[in-house]
Amino acid sequence: MAGTKQGGQAAARTNKRKYGADFYAKIGAKGGKLGRTGGFYANRELARIAGARGGRISRRSKKVAA
Repeated sequence: MAGTKQGGQAAARTNKRKYGADFYAKIGAKGGKLGRTGGFYANRELARIAGARGGRISRRSKKVAA
């Protein structure tokens, strides 16, 4: 039953029974508290520069005149 909807529901029941009804709320809160909002959020100018660089790089091949 692993990897199925029924298996996930059974696992959720087991986790709630073993660790409390608020198990998923607790692990979600832990994840939220660990975030430090880094990356581009911390430096908007760097995000602008990186986005511009990425935009200049085309993934399409150059059209060749036939």
